[in-house]
Amino acid sequence: MPHSFGYRARTRYMFARKFRQHGALHLSTYLKTYKVGDIVDVIGNGAVQKGLPHKFYHGKTGVVYNVTKAAVGVIVHKRVGNRYLEKRINVRIEHVHHSKCRDDFLRRVKENAAKAKASRESGERVQLKRQPAQPREARFVSTKNNEPTTIAAIPYDTLI
Repeated sequence: MPHSFGYRARTRYMFARKFRQHGALHLSTYLKTYKVGDIVDVIGNGAVQKGLPHKFYHGKTGVVYNVTKAAVGVIVHKRVGNRYLEKRINVRIEHVHHSKCRDDFLRRVKENAAKAKASRESGERVQLKRQPAQPREARFVSTKNNEPTTIAAIPYDTLI
């Protein structure tokens, strides 16, 4: 067979619907609100061919810059050679989801604000920065009733 270079070439599994996920989309997909500045994940949905993004943008994260009644405009950064180009793509809302990339950060901001308020009231200093995983605590292993054993490889022996 000749090698094809079509717009949707090599997307057999990328845009295929998952097992038991075929059919019409849930209405909640259309009821989500997108605002300018929202961070969204572009994930092509094979059940809707209109407004489907190019396969390169599948799984990419971008920022909404334009909202229309059926679609959103998303700014995605594309690596070309040694630089990143700002690409503006128009995608129907079936193919975007609100990104969860900032959820952990926003949760930490709220927790830190609460900790800072509590520390101001109590007058204690509290550590708000994340700490890397520290080395394990030192421990002493007793050899009383626990003789060390020497472990050596078993010599190779043919079974014939």
